[in-house]
Amino acid sequence: MEQRVNIAKTFPEAYKGMYALSAALSSISITPIQKELIKIRASQINRCAFCLNMHTQGALKYGETQQRIFLLNAWRETGLFTPEEKALLALTEEVTLISRHGVSDEAYKQAQQYFTDEQITHIIMSIVLINAWNRIAVSTLLPVEDSK
Repeated sequence: MEQRVNIAKTFPEAYKGMYALSAALSSISITPIQKELIKIRASQINRCAFCLNMHTQGALKYGETQQRIFLLNAWRETGLFTPEEKALLALTEEVTLISRHGVSDEAYKQAQQYFTDEQITHIIMSIVLINAWNRIAVSTLLPVEDSK
């Protein structure tokens, strides 16, 4: 597949805004692995190969295990994820799939058990950002870089 329009070149101001939000989210109080779990799970749902490639590598760099990455798509069916991570993943899925039924009170209340309002704000903005990156990469056929 050949990459379509290169938005970074044709509309660099938009990319600057995306990178500014990325920079703002770089110092939030959730862990690097939690950040990568958000990015990987949203990218799985959105079928974004570019972002999956990037963020699985990032997760491994931060110490995530291959087994948990392999089973992330089935996080509900395994005991490999903590209740806190499950709350994070539930919120990630509901925000990513927001057109289906919004964000349920159950998912939000579950997140409130483990995260402060500030952290929930950071989590939601992280989910919003990866969904935006996914949509850019998928719609423009951003090529997956070979990691060999």
